[in-house]
Amino acid sequence: MALASLRPLRHRNFALIWSAALVSNVGSWMQTVALGVLVFDKTNAPGWTGLVAAAAFVPIGLLAPVGGALADRLDRRRWLILTTTAEMVFAGILAVLAFAHHDPPWVLVLLAFGGGASGAIGFPAYQAMVPDLVPSSDLLAAVSLSSAQYNLGRVVGPALAGAALLTHNYGLVFGINALSFLAVLVALVLVRLPPPRPPSGSPHLLARIREGAVAAWHEEGCRSAIGLIMVVALLASPFIALVPAMAGVLPGGVVYKAIYTSVLVTAQGCGAVLGALALPGLAERFGRQRVVRAALLLVPLLLVAYGLAPNVWLSVVTFFLVGAGYICVLSGLNTVVQLRAPVDARGRILSIYMMGLGLVYPLGAVLQGSIANHTGVRSVTVVGALVMLVVMGALALFRPRVMATLGPEAGSLESDYHGEDREYGPANEETGMVPRADRSPDGPDRGLPFHHGTGDNSPPVPKAPR
Repeated sequence: MALASLRPLRHRNFALIWSAALVSNVGSWMQTVALGVLVFDKTNAPGWTGLVAAAAFVPIGLLAPVGGALADRLDRRRWLILTTTAEMVFAGILAVLAFAHHDPPWVLVLLAFGGGASGAIGFPAYQAMVPDLVPSSDLLAAVSLSSAQYNLGRVVGPALAGAALLTHNYGLVFGINALSFLAVLVALVLVRLPPPRPPSGSPHLLARIREGAVAAWHEEGCRSAIGLIMVVALLASPFIALVPAMAGVLPGGVVYKAIYTSVLVTAQGCGAVLGALALPGLAERFGRQRVVRAALLLVPLLLVAYGLAPNVWLSVVTFFLVGAGYICVLSGLNTVVQLRAPVDARGRILSIYMMGLGLVYPLGAVLQGSIANHTGVRSVTVVGALVMLVVMGALALFRPRVMATLGPEAGSLESDYHGEDREYGPANEETGMVPRADRSPDGPDRGLPFHHGTGDNSPPVPKAPR
């Protein structure tokens, strides 16, 4: 199981990008923590802290379709170099202003938005590039490893930020984050990819976004995955935003709220790393479709147990399991989109998937938070999970086609890989390059109202490449 989860690291290109992304994610989490602390220190107002967090997150939901359209139009590697450089510049400006003590809250919010916007328009290109880094049989493991490194960064980054902030040197933390982007830039320069395909379809941005939406709707697996991630984002994902509230209602939470919050977040992150590493082996043994379906039913049950846990230790254990199950859902659904999206529209379809998660999650967090003000955080967590369980059960019983489309499509990229992939051909282990075989645009995988380009079908928590 462990061997299956680490198999993508055999490929030079993926190993380069993954290692660089881990370094950059640690830096980004350091900045996230330090920026929130700095804003609160300056204002003593939770509203400003929420505003700076929203400034970094909202662009993911708003600008992902733009990034997806550009990812399908431009050379993805060069576009990522440009957007990563922009993220580094914004982090560098933060460092300079913090060192000079010329950092009013409104400037910090604007810089957070700039960095978030740069990551939002670059991340679809990274996601669309992943199937070029590994053969299709290793794609789920690659997505899971990406989730693992993101959550590992979430565990390590805040810890390093806490140590660095003992001296209240915010500029040092922001400077470390700016330097961490150099790892990504070096990896992108060194990575070797197949030549980019010539752009096809309309040259107009809005028309290309519309074409991507049509492509997502007509591909059943992509449509199901996007719909399911929106349900999960509304009913389950808000548990992330409500962690401090849950910590406050645990026994002793009034006194140890900050400590409990830190322990719970760490437990979820560790569970997510374990789940991400276990997922490829489970999928190899039981089948990816079965594992994803099981995770969609298991996560709400685990959330019910978490919401009802009577003490801190049971809360930590159940939250660890929630983290493992939740990452299986995210990685599994993301892989469905990666495998089944037509290559010409892959970036745009992935951006729609990201937009569904990025816009519905804040809505769910606000909605559940408002309800929790009146009913309590335990009640809203349990009821939301039970509603999700009912929805998933109803889909399994009355709309089985939705769950069935989470598996491989006949003629899709997914195949058994034993040194040679039937779509990619032999992988070059020395260079890590995986050659593609062109397929007819009128093959069995199309199902789209527009026919241009080739037809091979090809994948949290967000910044590129993270």
